[in-house]
Amino acid sequence: MTMNQKVKNLLDDWQIGNPSLYEIANSVRTRILQLAGTVDEEVKYGGILFAAPEPFCGIFVYKQHVSVEFSHGAEIVDPHGLLEGKGKGRRHLKLHTLEDVENKHLTDYLRLAQKAAE
Repeated sequence: MTMNQKVKNLLDDWQIGNPSLYEIANSVRTRILQLAGTVDEEVKYGGILFAAPEPFCGIFVYKQHVSVEFSHGAEIVDPHGLLEGKGKGRRHLKLHTLEDVENKHLTDYLRLAQKAAE
């Protein structure tokens, strides 16, 4: 899959603006793209949203952390008790370090988010 130009531009901006958070965001993105045969990505709301084929998550880079937002997060049974947020639909994980990608069981949550969206 070739990366769309808007996604590439946003990744470049993140890399220039905060290299350590870019590393986290790029690691998350790589895992998301490995999840399913076809994952579509688009730039929206200042982040990258992913769909396979239904929208299931997004990555957003803030000043101090990377947030992985789950579209149907409220429907996920949280196996590790790490999801944050109290809204009707969404939940998120805040990642502060590259180690958080492993420590916060990101791959588990991505699979659950994808199932919840189907």
